[in-house]
Amino acid sequence: MKELSIEAVVENVYTVTDFIDTELEKDGCPQKTQFQIDVAVDELFVNISSYAYSPGKGMAVIRYESMTDPGGACITFTDSGRPFNPLEQKEPDITLPASERIPGGLGVFLARKLVDDVSYEYRDGQNILSIKKYF
Repeated sequence: MKELSIEAVVENVYTVTDFIDTELEKDGCPQKTQFQIDVAVDELFVNISSYAYSPGKGMAVIRYESMTDPGGACITFTDSGRPFNPLEQKEPDITLPASERIPGGLGVFLARKLVDDVSYEYRDGQNILSIKKYF
């Protein structure tokens, strides 16, 4: 298991993605799967950066765990921001034209579609969101 503790600001999204990509490459993750994970990680980290501590700032911990049988990765995001369960949010109606859609929710929707499993819990004053992708 590898862990990165970083200030939850949008400017750090590239550092987070580089951290995840380094671990995925070590695990032999296929390029297409890596791209899907990168998009999900970017969307989720940007959401934490934009909303968890707003209007202030705080830290986020990103944990990478290799999975075997089946092979894959589990990536966990932990923050101490206000409680927010993205899995309880209504999915956006993507059949509507963009001009008629209610803003928000598209990033979490996209992340959920790109990975195999998403879980959330609020424990000990922390949001804990995990994604799993098999490869």
